[in-house]
Amino acid sequence: MSQKPNIIFIQNDHQAFYRWQWNDGPKPMRPNFDQLAKEGAMFDHAYCSTPLCGPTRRTMLTGLYAHTHGQHHNYTDPPYNHEVYLDTLAEAGYDNYYFGKWHAGPGAANEHHCSGFSRTDYSNPYIQPEYKAYLERYNLPQAVHHIDRYFDIPEISIRGDWAECADDVDYQCKANWCGEHAVGITKTPKETHESFFLATLACEQLEKLAKEKSDKPFSLRVDFWGPHQPHFPTQEFLDMYPAESFDLPEYGNFRSQLEGKPETYFRERSTPFGKDNELIIPSPVSWDEWKEIIRHCFAHITMIDAAGGMILNKLKELGLDENTMIIWTTDHGDALASHGGHFDKGSFLSEEVMRIPFAIKWKDVIPAGQVRHEYINTVDYPVTILDAAGTKFTKNKVHGRSLLPLVTGKSTEWDDDVMSETFGHGYGDDIDCRLVVHDEYKLVVTKGQKAELYNLREDPYELHNRIDDEEYKEIKEDLIKRLRAWQVRTDDPVEVL
Repeated sequence: MSQKPNIIFIQNDHQAFYRWQWNDGPKPMRPNFDQLAKEGAMFDHAYCSTPLCGPTRRTMLTGLYAHTHGQHHNYTDPPYNHEVYLDTLAEAGYDNYYFGKWHAGPGAANEHHCSGFSRTDYSNPYIQPEYKAYLERYNLPQAVHHIDRYFDIPEISIRGDWAECADDVDYQCKANWCGEHAVGITKTPKETHESFFLATLACEQLEKLAKEKSDKPFSLRVDFWGPHQPHFPTQEFLDMYPAESFDLPEYGNFRSQLEGKPETYFRERSTPFGKDNELIIPSPVSWDEWKEIIRHCFAHITMIDAAGGMILNKLKELGLDENTMIIWTTDHGDALASHGGHFDKGSFLSEEVMRIPFAIKWKDVIPAGQVRHEYINTVDYPVTILDAAGTKFTKNKVHGRSLLPLVTGKSTEWDDDVMSETFGHGYGDDIDCRLVVHDEYKLVVTKGQKAELYNLREDPYELHNRIDDEEYKEIKEDLIKRLRAWQVRTDDPVEVL
């Protein structure tokens, strides 16, 4: 196809995914994501480069791992010294539009040839003038959330960011950033929620583009704040998971005593799940209470899916889907209820925080109905986007590869392993940790702590650390060899082995 495609990139934030989509019992309903996957290709072994917003989001902009681009934590903001795919698209003749969360280092999307709406750092959409104008335009009230349960983070309470949060109160977030550890409902119409605010802005932009009928290709990116906590779906979405029939079996490692785990698994900031930054085992929160938390989380996922569906439906309605590549993914996973009962992700690299959904569609270019099992990583996404646009990064070496040869059938050549890393969750929890997965065997090496080796085929919940088992010696040596080769190939200076 000679004409450059339009590019739509939809990104959820912090999504519970691994095992929840396969386990018995209720599952998060994602009809719009699932439909997109059916119309294109879905990868069931997609890994994030780092299980933390800032580092993996910058990876998705640069095609580089965090050990090269330098964004190790959410709050470390080194300047952009590497190419950003949005800038490269602009150089290739694209008009770029970006709506939503940035949280990828200094600045915001407008500093990378983008129009639209974004703010530096994590931010809070509910206090922005664009949100106020949106409410006035559609005659909507300010969003009001009712908190059913609030889970305190002591250091944040001391700072006073979410001082008004408590159990059983109506609440409006007025802090400079959102992300409260809370569950409840949005009492105002769903259109007042950040997800529908962003989806509406995106749809308005698509309508303008359709009316203008420009020959220039465009890229449009939407980064929702959800389903990151707080989980505040409207009652409409919560009712899709009736409490009386939400018969959710205990998660497979919920009661884990964390035998054989490195110390990173024992850290937990939120109360009552942890105390003094240490996870309480067994969980002081009963499984019945956990089910209610998870019910709100699932409803939140479905709500975000509906907002994303608005964008996809608008594309079809306007006839803009004919030569448009669409990607829908998540920046990282969620540790919810896993490994002894964590509420939030931490510095560990469990499958729950590493595995993410990923679907890609390009009508008449990517054959529909593909379920791909190759290992892919967020580092591959910007390279794929630029490949579709007929361009590439040229100013510096990149670590990712384009997925297009795989999904278009032009090539079956692909690495049979995947690597990721973390420098810790931050806020005093700083570590050096690397991961490699090959043939469902997973090695995690944390500097100064116990290494991990799992047979994911037999042990999907990572309950049995095989690092010291003699029968896994050859597998361990092979994974170490792969990890070292990757470190050399990507100029990783950290010695974890």
